[in-house]
Amino acid sequence: MIDAADAIVIPGLVNAHTHLEFSGVDTPLDAAGGLPGWIERVIALRRGQATGIAGAYRVAAAIRRGLDESAGHGVTAVGEISTGVPVGGYPSAGPRLRIFREALGLSAESAASAGAKAIRDVRLLLAAGASAGVSAHAPYSVAAPLAKSLIDAARRRSVPLAMHVAESEAEAELLRSGTGPFRELFERIGVWPPGGPALLPAAEWISRLARGPRAIVVHGTHLGRDHDALARLARHRDRLCVAVCPRTTLALSNTLPPVGLFREAGVRVAIGTDSRASNPDLSVLAECRTLVAAGVVSPEEALRMVTVDAAWALGFERSCGMIAPGRPADLAVLVPTNAHTDPYDAILDPATRITAALRAGRLIAGSLEGMACESRPAVRPRAHHAGRGV
Repeated sequence: MIDAADAIVIPGLVNAHTHLEFSGVDTPLDAAGGLPGWIERVIALRRGQATGIAGAYRVAAAIRRGLDESAGHGVTAVGEISTGVPVGGYPSAGPRLRIFREALGLSAESAASAGAKAIRDVRLLLAAGASAGVSAHAPYSVAAPLAKSLIDAARRRSVPLAMHVAESEAEAELLRSGTGPFRELFERIGVWPPGGPALLPAAEWISRLARGPRAIVVHGTHLGRDHDALARLARHRDRLCVAVCPRTTLALSNTLPPVGLFREAGVRVAIGTDSRASNPDLSVLAECRTLVAAGVVSPEEALRMVTVDAAWALGFERSCGMIAPGRPADLAVLVPTNAHTDPYDAILDPATRITAALRAGRLIAGSLEGMACESRPAVRPRAHHAGRGV
């Protein structure tokens, strides 16, 4: 066994939602104009970068960079939103991956093509032994026929679903009246179909997501304004959860996600980092600190959201998210710089260093150098509930 000395050993952290393809972006894109403005810059970024084989290798390199960065932040499992299988496939080393193959399309033709490609990639991922999932991008970008095909595919293959829901006021305006910044954006880039697409409201999407074996509602920033959608989310909390990305939401919507509202409704809440296109880094502990500093949750609650609850969100609750006999040793080792009486405060202290991350007992980042191999229990936070602690 490892003598962790004065280190803190916690379950490997779980990033419930991120887009690794943007991990090559050094600084977040400008958030002016909120979500529609940011998405337009994402589209420009993609169009301005190399395409073809050069572009494919660029994406593969960004994904590897994102996984390395994640492991360096103590993350041992990641919920990845994928727009295609990268060249050479996803790395087998590094954090565990739940790969949600994403699709979007507003016209009948684009929706059919996108759906077919996504379902094909899910088959390829599953055949390669990967943990796959399906992602319908968002209510403002996915036409109803595409929604049906994606959810049906997830049900047939018993894989989880994910969808960005209620991210912005512009989304609500488009779904309500077919007008606003998203309509203007889609017309500018030539994807708004004649007669308009068949779009579904957030509440209907939540009910449809609940038809799958498990699903993540991502962001949910404005669900508090949609009582029907929130009620349906609460009704299906046995198979639905919310993944919030506090720093991204703060940047794009000038508010924090309504975590308290979700918790009052009995809904599990996990934490993600979204991407380097909207966030300065891929640290889920930095996301935790944002919520704790705002008084939204306690340090203990925040740590649960990046361990137990995030593991459940990805369908990994039997393999990570807690330290328990018989579980794989997915661990993060932290060394405090400052003195703390509460281990949760020590974990969330920005000065605390993450010195190692292990997946199933194998080192994936950092080093255990200097730790003796002898039997001495490591320091660990107190449990939340018997058998379900962090």
